[in-house]
Amino acid sequence: MRTRVQTVLLVFGVLAVAAFAVPLLLFTASDRTQQLVLARSSDLDRFTSLMDRAASTQDTSAIALEARRYTQLYGEPLVVTDTRGHPVVQTGGMRAADPAVARLVDTALRNQTAHPRAALRPWSGGHRMFAAPAGTGTQISGAVVLRADVDAAAGDIARRWAAVLAGTALVALACTLLARAATRWVVSPLGRLEGAVGELAAGLPPEHTPPRAPQGRRGSAAVGGPPELRRLATGFNRMARTVTAALEQQRRLVADTSHQMRNPMAALRLRVDALHTHLRPTGERTYAGVNAELDRLENLLDDILALAAAEHRAGELTVTDDPDARCDAAGTVLTQHRLWEPVARRAGVRLTADADRAAGPVPAACTDRELAQVTDILLDNAIKYAGDGTHVRLRCAAEGPYAVVTVTDDGPGLRAEELDRATTRFWRSSRQAGTSGTGLGLAIAEQLLAGRDGRLELAPAHPHGLRARAVVPRAGAEGDTR
Repeated sequence: MRTRVQTVLLVFGVLAVAAFAVPLLLFTASDRTQQLVLARSSDLDRFTSLMDRAASTQDTSAIALEARRYTQLYGEPLVVTDTRGHPVVQTGGMRAADPAVARLVDTALRNQTAHPRAALRPWSGGHRMFAAPAGTGTQISGAVVLRADVDAAAGDIARRWAAVLAGTALVALACTLLARAATRWVVSPLGRLEGAVGELAAGLPPEHTPPRAPQGRRGSAAVGGPPELRRLATGFNRMARTVTAALEQQRRLVADTSHQMRNPMAALRLRVDALHTHLRPTGERTYAGVNAELDRLENLLDDILALAAAEHRAGELTVTDDPDARCDAAGTVLTQHRLWEPVARRAGVRLTADADRAAGPVPAACTDRELAQVTDILLDNAIKYAGDGTHVRLRCAAEGPYAVVTVTDDGPGLRAEELDRATTRFWRSSRQAGTSGTGLGLAIAEQLLAGRDGRLELAPAHPHGLRARAVVPRAGAEGDTR
């Protein structure tokens, strides 16, 4: 927006300056040309008067002497003729027999004057021809032709144009500075307001603006600028206080509820365990069910807290940059494979890893803890739901500007309509009703990846099974989107 507003103001300023400068340039050129025409017309009038006197006295010595003095003084030649076109005096190498001069003499003898009509320009050079008849009324006594040099007049026009253009440049510079200042005054509050809106959308508490907030505070909706923006900032601050208070209460509710439930659940587990020695054999089944439900509740609390933390972190990363986040995705994958391989073996699943360290590390723009958590979720789902006797393959590779961790199993997989719902919170396939889990794992992984400008891709594996891909931008890659 800043560029568009500034461009509009600059275009308007340029047009206004041009509308003033162009007519002024044309006027200065026309005015100097008119001065030249008037000056040479005055000289012609003097010589036509002398020629009229010489025709009446039959003495041309005075006009011949005056013409030679004029040419010697000003360097401009003259040709004076009688009524038959015969030269009376010729100076400066100009001759009455020259075609251009002869045409002007003929025009003057028909009682017509000849003056140049085109206005001079700074680049004009050479000379211009003037002609006038001698005599009074309709009585023609001769003709005078003058060749005027325009270099001096063109130089004057060039100096005047330079002064006008210099003034125009100063005005244009002033307009540019004024446009930048006006644009900054109008748009800068919008930029700060945009940052505050981004923080609010990410679930972070934006900084509110006091009546005299210092300029440039990040994330504050500044009160400076036009009155409309000041009113908008005031309204935004009121809304932000309400929204952030509601979000903070919601976060505290989730955290406090999860935390406060742990102590009663721990006490409940201890009491249930203490009752175990007093149970009859017929109560073993009920005891095992109670323990299973306690385990499920504890896992649910852990997953809810993990999801809340992942969402909060993803919101922070949408408005703050973390350039130091970097890890070796291949090394993290191999480490997680070693940790999960005994778990897979106990579940009857064969787990293999494909991360070629000989090709070098695969730098990912995230922390190793985040990538390890995502990998754990994908491996846990694959081992849990693929079934006994299946094969789970863990792979890490660089694909263009991305580091990709892929977990593929040859289990039953998910149907097409189930793939679209797999990352929905608390959703579980009807075929997985007998297995443990909360339905929050993939939602957590999706939030962790989204915070790093990555994504989670789920697709069927061939001939059967599920393929889950965690895609993260590579650190320092040319196509890194961060």
